[in-house]
Amino acid sequence: MVKFHSTYDHIKSSSSSRTAMVAALGVVYGDIGTSPLYAFKQSVVAAGGVSDSNVFAICSLIFWSLLMVVTVKYVTVIMRADNKGEGGTFALTALALDCVKSPWVRTLVLGAGLFGAALFYGDSVITPAISVLSAIEGLDIATTALHGWSVPVTLILIAGLFMIERYGTAVVGRVFGPIMVVWFGTIAVTGFLSVMHNPQIFCALDPRYGLSFLVHHTALSAGVLGAVVLAVTGGEALFADMGHFGRDPINKTWLWFVFPSLVINYFGQGALVLANPEAIENPFYLLSPSWTLLPMVILAAAATIIASQAVISGAFSITNQAVQLGYIPRIRVRHTSAEEVGQIYVSQVNVILFLIVEALVIVFQTSDNLGAAYGIAVTGTMAVVTILAGIVMVKKNNWPLYFALPLFGVFLVIDVVFFGTNLLKFFDGGWFPLCLAGFLFFVMAVWINGRSRLLKARWRDAISMDLFLKNILARPPIRVPGTSIFMVAHTDVVPNALLHNLKHNRILHERVLLMKVEFVSQPTVPDKERIEITHLDGNFHVVKLRYGFFEEPKILRVLAQLRIQEFRFKLAEVSFFIGSETLTSRKHNFWDSVTTKLFIALHRNMMTATDYFRIPPGHVVELGGHLEM
Repeated sequence: MVKFHSTYDHIKSSSSSRTAMVAALGVVYGDIGTSPLYAFKQSVVAAGGVSDSNVFAICSLIFWSLLMVVTVKYVTVIMRADNKGEGGTFALTALALDCVKSPWVRTLVLGAGLFGAALFYGDSVITPAISVLSAIEGLDIATTALHGWSVPVTLILIAGLFMIERYGTAVVGRVFGPIMVVWFGTIAVTGFLSVMHNPQIFCALDPRYGLSFLVHHTALSAGVLGAVVLAVTGGEALFADMGHFGRDPINKTWLWFVFPSLVINYFGQGALVLANPEAIENPFYLLSPSWTLLPMVILAAAATIIASQAVISGAFSITNQAVQLGYIPRIRVRHTSAEEVGQIYVSQVNVILFLIVEALVIVFQTSDNLGAAYGIAVTGTMAVVTILAGIVMVKKNNWPLYFALPLFGVFLVIDVVFFGTNLLKFFDGGWFPLCLAGFLFFVMAVWINGRSRLLKARWRDAISMDLFLKNILARPPIRVPGTSIFMVAHTDVVPNALLHNLKHNRILHERVLLMKVEFVSQPTVPDKERIEITHLDGNFHVVKLRYGFFEEPKILRVLAQLRIQEFRFKLAEVSFFIGSETLTSRKHNFWDSVTTKLFIALHRNMMTATDYFRIPPGHVVELGGHLEM
């Protein structure tokens, strides 16, 4: 019986692992998996056109970039720097901030993390545009009847993509995973058939081909590296999406399936253009027989739609992290899985990304034009991740400096070289991700600074709960029937709403509850562990509520539990008092005035406590005053 259960558990675990790997294919690897549509072609063109030496050099550079940047850096090293299973720039920033004490170093780390995350948002809008466009452009090769329809078809497909996001990455992964299995299998087969006709292309595994080209063609090397980096775009999504599926399924899928398929396809394109230089027009599609072109375009369109899942779901993840860390205003984050904390959907982010992606397609029109904008966002994010991960590995994981410095030094040199070469494309479209990142960085910096000032102003004259209760007992105010509930972040100080109520109405309810909501890192919390009650003097009570990450606060149900467990009250007698300050701006200089007014606008439009905690509106009393900033 013991052996049976052991074998059964092993089979069940293996089946679960395979399912997670297939699901990861449907979300994580779509971006980097569709790079063969455009990366090889743009690299050869940047190298000056088709020649034997150029093709061998490009294949060599692409192979070693995939090996060093994705396999060694991300899969082997960076994904060990997770924050309780969560990846992404913000998760890494939080870890790095815990490792440093110096105020100015903390400021630099926070600034780097914010800018890296802002660049990732740029990646999140460019990837769907360039991926889907590059696939649909195959229609011009498959049939002349659809010439000129690339942009309209792309816009329609992108609209459909963002409509299905609300179902969550778990559902998307299960649906799209099998399609990506077919995709990677197909590109591997077409590449393999081409390589078999020209096997000498495997000589490009020698790194000297790529290095020799860069040394002897310095005038072209920057443009070539700026195009080669397109082959590794999507590598950053492995880390950003780690919370969705876990490290192990992502790593195994890359090493066993994705990496070999990509290398074979890139080398297959190289073998094709060596035999037929005119195939550089579109080497990816020309790998396939003419009768398969239309099905290949359809498959590529499906794959590129899936490709967008990697960065879109990554954008959801870093948005959730930003809310939890206090880097952006509170917004609704919906969890879509009871098993994984990282599987989420953020409707506001989804809508904003959709509008920007559609605008990019309309403005840039072709994947070649978007290629110039693509590399800067990716390489900038990669450089920031390298710096932050280096700090975490040395300070938190205790890696020895003699090992960590050379390793992360090599990673950083590669990232800086790629980023620098892409900066040369600033006026060709590279301005867009930098401007978007700059704007988002500015907004986050304003929110963080404003929130810090607001908290200081709010608690500047705070009264401790112990002192308040002593005064209440010494000079009792008028107590009226009923129960008042105050939603609080801290239970050791008196909430402002309570002070305002006592000051203006000169009464207290006969029972006062200070209610604090906490979220824990498990899917659900049993009802018997949901509520913790602490009784204070003067019929004051502290009620702490615990929720799992898959749950949302349900105050009405909590009130029912409180009535059963502890208190006797009628719902009609319960009033929720919510603090609601009206923020005003002092007279500042021009810059301070702009930033303060922006913070006030963000604060005014963030989700209210009533909506966030789902409190019945008819039982809410908002009390507050003017707070000058």
